[in-house]
Amino acid sequence: MFDGLGLLATGITHFLTPISLFNIVWATLLGIVIGALPGLTATMGVALLVTLTYKMDADQAILCLMCIYSGAIYGGSRTAILLAIPGTPASAATTLDGHPLALQGKAGLAMGLATTSSALGTIIGIVALALIAPLLGEAALRFGTYEFFWLALFGVVISGQLTAMDDPLKGYIAGILGLMVAMIGMETLHAHQRFTFGMPALGGGIDLIPAMVGAFGFAEILAVMKRSAQARIVSSSDRVVPSLGEVFKYWKTILRSGLIGTFVGIVPGVGEDVGSWASYAAAKRASKEPHMFGRGSQEGLIAAETGNSAVVPGAMIPTLTLALPGSAAAAVLIAAMFIHGIRPGPLLMTESPETLYQIVAILLFSTLAILAFGLTLTKPLLKVLSVPRERLMAVVYVLCVVGSFAITQRLFDVYVMVAFGIIGFILREMKYPMAPLVLGIILGDLLDLNLRRGLLLTNGDPSPFFTRPISAVICGIIVVTILMSIPAVSKRVRAVFNRTQTDGPGQG
Repeated sequence: MFDGLGLLATGITHFLTPISLFNIVWATLLGIVIGALPGLTATMGVALLVTLTYKMDADQAILCLMCIYSGAIYGGSRTAILLAIPGTPASAATTLDGHPLALQGKAGLAMGLATTSSALGTIIGIVALALIAPLLGEAALRFGTYEFFWLALFGVVISGQLTAMDDPLKGYIAGILGLMVAMIGMETLHAHQRFTFGMPALGGGIDLIPAMVGAFGFAEILAVMKRSAQARIVSSSDRVVPSLGEVFKYWKTILRSGLIGTFVGIVPGVGEDVGSWASYAAAKRASKEPHMFGRGSQEGLIAAETGNSAVVPGAMIPTLTLALPGSAAAAVLIAAMFIHGIRPGPLLMTESPETLYQIVAILLFSTLAILAFGLTLTKPLLKVLSVPRERLMAVVYVLCVVGSFAITQRLFDVYVMVAFGIIGFILREMKYPMAPLVLGIILGDLLDLNLRRGLLLTNGDPSPFFTRPISAVICGIIVVTILMSIPAVSKRVRAVFNRTQTDGPGQG
């Protein structure tokens, strides 16, 4: 406990330097702008800017990327409230009550409530990160080859399940496609090249950054080319800073949404949009005024913004302790950490425990920056929305090309970016989620390596994958998750549960 407090104090003082404070200011502000511009997601912003931090010190690079991440998740609420256009998918639920409040002449109050609830949600997640991550890191040391295989598969399955609620099969297919892409190139145990089709450039595999930049960046450019529309600017003249009573009147909603968002963040690859919708739904069920939700409910707005912001620190829990990204943006952060010599995973808490508390400090500083910018620069930031998206996408395209080329200086990576952009656009048009695809690419190496290593240790006997206690539990969870996504099975389970509830114990 005291060691943790000491490391946290060290992490805070570590960033109390002029260069660090400067990076916090510009990175958070840039993140807010990226989030506020419809079509530019937090994942795209972090992916495009990874290469710009290549020559920075590791701590400053992660500082900039984390501030952009948290700023972008918050920034999406600006357009969601004013234009009914969520700047990022994480702010979709914010639109339901934020825009009706704006139509009632309370746009400033709505943005103030979104700002304060975002900060409170992040703080709840930060507390959970500081408390849970060290414990999970110690537990992860007990994981072996067999457990990490199932853990990687669980990440892909649960991401596919929760990011494609209407049709989980599409989520599973996207995840499997990602796993297949991860198999390309030289495998690590025997240095044998697989699925290269005689192309030497594929011998090194598909790099994550070009694939992700294409799937999220270039695919969005193609989408904008297909549907071009300029947003209408709505002015705001009312107060922006809410009173303490207006915020803490809903303290139960804030606490509940913060915990829900943190839990969603811990689940690998799910993301902020699920945290926002889950928090919104829970708040509506528990509210004394559920009929107001969707008509300008301050409680609904607070729940949505608290939930999506709490996901950010929550997503860092599995990212740092298990090297399993809690969101798509966290997946890019894992790649950035490896680029800068930081090794997330079970050994992080023993090799460099200060990294965890530095990230806690970064989130605290970015939260303060979000509060400052959100409550003081709301109206000036709205002028950014007047930039035509067609012109903006030209800049994004340049960043996509430069970002893909910069890391390894291979023109092949630019081709990879374009290919994944086209594939990502086609999959989006068919309503396939992108998060499982990206997560499959990231976790494919972990799954493949541990599967073959486990079989090698047992001379081909797969039984330890099913007989070891932790492996058996994770395997059981995966099976139940897949079965519950089958409509017939899910309907049957619900029917049995409802009949049990109706009959009561000992009846029927």
